[in-house]
Amino acid sequence: MNGAVSLRRLVAFAALVAVGASAASAGVPALSLPVQCEIGKTCAVQNYFDHDAGPGAKDYRCGLLSYDGHDGTDIRLPNLAAMKRGVAVLAAANGRVRAVRDSMDDVSFRVIGKDAVKGREAGNAVAVDHGEGWETQYSHLRRGSVAVKPGQAVKRGQVLGMIGLSGHTEFPHLHLSVRHNGRKIDPFVGTSQASDCGAGATPLWESATQQVLAYAPSGLLSAGFAGAPPSFEAIQADPPDLPGRRADALVFWIYMFGLQRGDLEYIRIFGPDGAILAEEKRRAGANKADAFLYVGRKRRDAGWTAGTYRGEYRLVRGAQEIVSIVRDLHMKP
Repeated sequence: MNGAVSLRRLVAFAALVAVGASAASAGVPALSLPVQCEIGKTCAVQNYFDHDAGPGAKDYRCGLLSYDGHDGTDIRLPNLAAMKRGVAVLAAANGRVRAVRDSMDDVSFRVIGKDAVKGREAGNAVAVDHGEGWETQYSHLRRGSVAVKPGQAVKRGQVLGMIGLSGHTEFPHLHLSVRHNGRKIDPFVGTSQASDCGAGATPLWESATQQVLAYAPSGLLSAGFAGAPPSFEAIQADPPDLPGRRADALVFWIYMFGLQRGDLEYIRIFGPDGAILAEEKRRAGANKADAFLYVGRKRRDAGWTAGTYRGEYRLVRGAQEIVSIVRDLHMKP
């Protein structure tokens, strides 16, 4: 199995996940977190199950984090560099492996086209049977990372593979799908929804995981400084190197998810003396699954002054601040 992930750490994490897990009811699996990353910091829920019966899309909270026909939960990484370092995918409950695939390359379908993955949209994947008609499937795994075989018994928290970019996807993520007797189920809702816009009466997540996966309509994917304006493609691949005192420019960039039409975005850079070096304010003209913004200033003298530079980003929706990010850059003398 590839990836710079310590086996000892994985075993310890798996044991921790197993503590406190209990079935929601007889025969119904209580699901634990299926990834070894920190939601809201090193990974994020990008898309939820689509609950709109028509051509539109809405998540279980009647929000915009879904798309037409989406039948699972997407937990994404901020960039390809994080994928290459290795983020483990974990069995969400005890079960037995029904099927696996581990032969597809990690490449966006935007590059190779949809026809290249036709019939194999899930990419590299593992399907686990939990009994009583329940099954989970873990899709878009990294090639060569699948660590289990068909027929193998697995325990909650056991490593199944690594998050990848295989199949019908354009960013590295795990697509977790849940089925009961062939019916697709949203784990945030369960078999019955308590209201049109809210979690179900008996969601499938065990309580600790339910808290970790608390709904966030918008959030940060990554942010940082650069010595030149970065491209969107570069941000998705690998964060740029931090600028030094001789950098031609000082740029602060932000990559976030869940931008909504009418949102106000504020982004600024402060110098070591507290003065504003660059700033921008813009109003979103459309809903966007993810959004990229930066502001910067060219170097005007022999070099940047030593000290701490600060980048700030705020996202305001109506009268409420939804996202607030601060990053510091320390320039040594």
